[in-house]
Amino acid sequence: MRNVVLTVVLVLSTLLCACSSDGAMTGLRVMVPNTPGSGYDLVARSMIKVMEDAGLARNVGVFNLPGAGGAVALQRLVNERGNGRLMMQMGLGVVGAAHTNLTHVTLTDTTPIARLVDDAEAVVVPADSPYTSLDRLVAAWRANPGTLTAAGGSSPGGPDHLATHLLAQAVGLDPRAVDYLAFDGGGDLLAALLGGRAAFGVSSPTEFSDQLEAGQLRVLAVTSATRVPGIDAPTLREAGVDLVFANWRGLVAPPGISDADRRALIALVDAVHRSPQWQQVLAQIAVTDSYLTGDAFEAFLQQENDRVSNMLQRLGLPVI
Repeated sequence: MRNVVLTVVLVLSTLLCACSSDGAMTGLRVMVPNTPGSGYDLVARSMIKVMEDAGLARNVGVFNLPGAGGAVALQRLVNERGNGRLMMQMGLGVVGAAHTNLTHVTLTDTTPIARLVDDAEAVVVPADSPYTSLDRLVAAWRANPGTLTAAGGSSPGGPDHLATHLLAQAVGLDPRAVDYLAFDGGGDLLAALLGGRAAFGVSSPTEFSDQLEAGQLRVLAVTSATRVPGIDAPTLREAGVDLVFANWRGLVAPPGISDADRRALIALVDAVHRSPQWQQVLAQIAVTDSYLTGDAFEAFLQQENDRVSNMLQRLGLPVI
């Protein structure tokens, strides 16, 4: 009987520690798998601000753990088995990183929580670039495919990497001839573009919102099916290239968390998604709502895992 009483006390203590007196979740941390200023970082910090402003959670901790396109953070997440107060902001890039890096874990080892948003990729150049249109860039790229350097804020297998190589294929180039510089997030990619280390970049326009507004960068085209609100640029199809590509971002938790913790995390993200503050965020950072939770998100992750593997093989790109 004494053991039963102790068990009940421990469970109640855990529940009391997890929520404040007004019902807001406490003790939550969110891990971002690349550098500050990245698209992942922006979405994660925007989500946390909504949680706190709406009184859904208090004192949420956020920390960046870059490395290997998200594989380092993925390993850390799996090592936190049973921790029901940790989530990792992730997306298509982490799916790719699990294929192209030597890791012992995959996204199937995590607890899926929710897909949040879809995000277009953009082909960007410095404001003083001679490539004032996608046609001019493509013409130069076809003439010198191995010397015109492209850059992205994701490692091989990530969205920027895949979009660049799919673009090369769509304009008649051998994807294996692409000179691609990989960076772990938008901050380093931006420095490479502005410093002249790359002729053009392919990444989410959310990575460059300040620089686009300041006129330091120019978008030649976006990869989405329709134009991106607030971005003065055509789609690839409008520019004569038959390609549509979208990135997405979501949340996963460590393996082995309790059903109660999983439900609590999904309920928290549900509340964020329903809030008017989150709808304002979506408009401000020019992303599309693509909300999906629980088992449906788990099935989507499996589909994406298979799709990325097939895409890498079709493009002739190395997979570890």
